[in-house]
Amino acid sequence: MKSIVLFTALFILANFAGGKTIELCSSCAVKTLKTALNIADSGDVIRIKPGVYNAWNIEIDKPVSIIGTGSVVLDGKNQGYILKIQANHVRLYGLTLKNVGLSYTKDYAAIYLHRVQHFKIERCTLRNVFFGILVEKSAHGIISGNKVSSLGTGETDTGNGIHLWHCNNVLIEGNHLSRLRDGIYFEFVSESRVLENLSENNFRYGLHFMFSNNDEYAENEFRQNGAGVAVMFSKFIHMRNNKFIQNWGSASYGLLLKEIYDAEIISNEFRKNTIGINAEGSNRVHYRLNNFTENGWAIKITGACYENIFERNNFSSNAFDVAYNSKMNDNRFHGNYWSDYSGYDLNRDGIGDVPHRPVKLFSYVVNRTPESVVLLRSLFVDLINFSEKVSPVFTPDELVDNAPLMKRAQ
Repeated sequence: MKSIVLFTALFILANFAGGKTIELCSSCAVKTLKTALNIADSGDVIRIKPGVYNAWNIEIDKPVSIIGTGSVVLDGKNQGYILKIQANHVRLYGLTLKNVGLSYTKDYAAIYLHRVQHFKIERCTLRNVFFGILVEKSAHGIISGNKVSSLGTGETDTGNGIHLWHCNNVLIEGNHLSRLRDGIYFEFVSESRVLENLSENNFRYGLHFMFSNNDEYAENEFRQNGAGVAVMFSKFIHMRNNKFIQNWGSASYGLLLKEIYDAEIISNEFRKNTIGINAEGSNRVHYRLNNFTENGWAIKITGACYENIFERNNFSSNAFDVAYNSKMNDNRFHGNYWSDYSGYDLNRDGIGDVPHRPVKLFSYVVNRTPESVVLLRSLFVDLINFSEKVSPVFTPDELVDNAPLMKRAQ
């Protein structure tokens, strides 16, 4: 937090110390953004008064601040990019940008940044975009309090809301992203944070990132996205206090983990997803104090997962708590709460006296024959689950929680 305050203070000093203010409006001496940028010097402030202004392929090549006062709309008329930032220390505040061009060969964006540092995009509204905010090979930026949406009808005619490629030290905070391909997309991004964003109703992922290390994702909500959230080919990731809600579909999940290493997934909520967490090839991940409620599968573990720890998580009213189709590989379940646990606690220490086996035989059957899920609530299924619980044959014998909690972990 101190680093953010210091960065903001330095940013303000850099942009306002000694700069002049240029007023822009239909009745002012300066009537267009291009004119204002031509006459601006480094550190100047361009203050735009309410109105609708045609603006496309506007290049910002000097450190200035562009501030909207009231309802300021920059209309790209579907011509391509709207703003292209190519200078350090640029600030955008309080603007509405709409009607970005659509292309299948170029990534047109409402705001495009390339090789810049110390930028800030705050409280802007981006409507009918292809890409919203596209950032390449840039660092030390803040993207905060923006609303980004598209009029697209599927993955092919819309891009990503906030897209970062080869970036570092970027804060993405308090944004609302909807009806995009991916709400937030990271590729080769390090030392960055994604905080308190709402990403909903996107056609593919609410959050999608690959090859990105040492990042943090906290206090976000990912709701009703096509395939949920995907985190792939990354290490040293911290995900905490996020909500993954109602990501439904035949290929949907709250969170997909693929080849993730040395990560923490702590105090997240997974509710009403087809699969809460689907993990493949992910090692040394610590799952702690997560709530899995009313999911189809709470957790699915597929091949090559090693040395993962599941402790003090709450599993409540899921159709299947755990699906597992590989060896245990030193993965450990210990001290979790299971709503279907039927054991007892004679010494009243809060820990069940009978170990709990979370993998049901019917889960094993459904993994191999998905059509059999129609039998989920039948008496026959209850009988085969009970028989497998008494004498495990098909489910992993060593997958057991030896200290199941009697009450939900806090």
